Amino acid sequence: MACIKDEKQYQILLKKGETLMEIVNEDTPDTDANFVELDLLVDLVEEYEMEHYPIEEPLLADVLKLCMYEMGLNQKTLAELLGISAPRVSEYLTGKAEPTLQIARKMHRNLNIDANIILGVV
Repeated sequence: MACIKDEKQYQILLKKGETLMEIVNEDTPDTDANFVELDLLVDLVEEYEMEHYPIEEPLLADVLKLCMYEMGLNQKTLAELLGISAPRVSEYLTGKAEPTLQIARKMHRNLNIDANIILGVV
């Protein structure tokens, strides 16, 4: 199968993909030439992006901050939710401490954080 050779080709294919996305919708049959072309472009672009623009796994501190934002929590209310002190939450948010297994379980259950992120195994 072909691959994208450089950034210039990547940018050209991104623009072509945007054009095709305006034409193709959920009602477009998978035998339509535009659908097939878009499907191939998506695969090419995805492969290039995985190699040249990898997305790193999030850190626990970043996920905790996102949860706090989404749930409207401050450090004090997060501490209450997890049954720990606010200074301990601060240590988690700065990466100075890692949660115990008991707190990791509470983070998983109460905040719906993936256990692999909490344990740093991703």
